[in-house]
Amino acid sequence: MTRIPVVFIHDVWLHASSWQAWARRFGEHGFSVVVPRWPGEDRGVTGTLRDPSGLGEVGLEALTAHYSRLTRSLGTAPVLIGHGVGGLVAQQLLSANLGCAAVAIAAVPINDIPWALPAELEPTSFADPIDPGPIRLPPSDFRKVFANTTDADEAADLFERFVIAAPPRLLTDIGGSDGSARRYADVDNRRRGPLLLISGQEDRLVPDAVTRSVYKLYGDSSAVSELKQFADRGHCLVIDRGWRSIADHVLAWLDAHGIRPR
Repeated sequence: MTRIPVVFIHDVWLHASSWQAWARRFGEHGFSVVVPRWPGEDRGVTGTLRDPSGLGEVGLEALTAHYSRLTRSLGTAPVLIGHGVGGLVAQQLLSANLGCAAVAIAAVPINDIPWALPAELEPTSFADPIDPGPIRLPPSDFRKVFANTTDADEAADLFERFVIAAPPRLLTDIGGSDGSARRYADVDNRRRGPLLLISGQEDRLVPDAVTRSVYKLYGDSSAVSELKQFADRGHCLVIDRGWRSIADHVLAWLDAHGIRPR
């Protein structure tokens, strides 16, 4: 059996361990799973929260370069699966022919698609002139923006297990109040492998309408582009109790396109 690598790229404010259930599921299906941490994310959730200083200077360009180096080192073009900011990075790598296929889940939009962070998540909302380091997300904002389709107990559990601080430079790169600050987000749509875009109908961070606009942008490409919306799901759809339905849809989609262990 040839074990195709799958690289999981997590979202801002979440730790790499947010993919742990997906890693097990894809491993059970014969894929070789790679779950890299971001630059500066050298510890588990507790350790990273205790000392998040390594994340302070991470921006979108550095993050993309980090995953570019990793995918090139694998020897075999992997499947790229990204969530949020990770979904944007996955699309960038796919457009550079560094992946055989990509799945972008509730992804920060590419190119000039209008989008902005919700007001409560903008860097200026957390600005601390004394300590301008990595930005911590209050549990109330996580519940409101990430976990709005879960109950309070599940939201609290997800927050405790997976939430870390965010690099302020990255938040500035992906967009302020009008999205004009987003940089390094251009994607070449001409020659690439298959792409699946996934949205949650109730996502308050990357609304379904934004993902649909990205899908339309890909419409002028002869490469495979597909869109799947999951009803009644929010931005935490990859980590909440319904994660398996998303993962299994992705596995079925890969299989339908001939991307399976042999």
